[in-house]
Amino acid sequence: MSGEQGSERRVTAGVVVIGDEILSGRTRDTNSGTIASFLTAIGIDLTEIRVVPDDQPMIVEAINTLRSRYTYVFTTGGIGPTHDDITADAVGAAFGVPVDLDPRAVEILKGHYQRPEDLTEARLRMARIPAGADLIPNALTKAPGFRLGNVFVMAGVPKVMEVMLQAIGPLLETGEKVLSNTVDCPFGEGLIGTALGAVAAAHADVMIGSYPVMNGTSFSTKLVVRSRDPEALARATAAVEAMLARIAAEQAAGSRPVKY
Repeated sequence: MSGEQGSERRVTAGVVVIGDEILSGRTRDTNSGTIASFLTAIGIDLTEIRVVPDDQPMIVEAINTLRSRYTYVFTTGGIGPTHDDITADAVGAAFGVPVDLDPRAVEILKGHYQRPEDLTEARLRMARIPAGADLIPNALTKAPGFRLGNVFVMAGVPKVMEVMLQAIGPLLETGEKVLSNTVDCPFGEGLIGTALGAVAAAHADVMIGSYPVMNGTSFSTKLVVRSRDPEALARATAAVEAMLARIAAEQAAGSRPVKY
């Protein structure tokens, strides 16, 4: 895949997925894919995803590394009512600020759990917010996420994470969207690899990705051409299509079976 060069400022992001259950395989992570699609649609380049356990030093290290590297960091998981929900404490430690019950969050929970006995000690844990953070509204279950600096902290439950993500969308600086074309290639990567590399080198202002598809016992390939410049995208796509036409002609002339 070739790199993309541009004079405009890129808006970038990293994601930290938090939870032992993700690493054990008990729960499948879908949040990072949802975030990736959301950010791509608004012109933010998701550049790195980390999955870390419920371990405060590891969460702190991941957050501090990514927040210094990217425009935004999004975390999912670890802000619920149980003992292993330690993300708020980790974010507080990363920023060097205390974590305590936030009066705004407490009032939100009081409004949701209208009987005092329903607002248990465990549920009050969801109102523990690092000092100086802004709340992220949660239209589904009310317990808020929060933002501190360039770090957005969201729930791990996918539906709850999604409503938080929608809520913070208007707050984000967006970039120029990446455009893409997909070219279906009937050949496997082993046949097109060298020629595709030459096309990528000749069109260094675009990104060209190659993704194999297995069809029973044979392979085909999806070639994805991406760029923020529509003219560069069109040129590179035409070059990929011309390359495939040449290879098809060579295969037909040689009457050789197509293999991976």
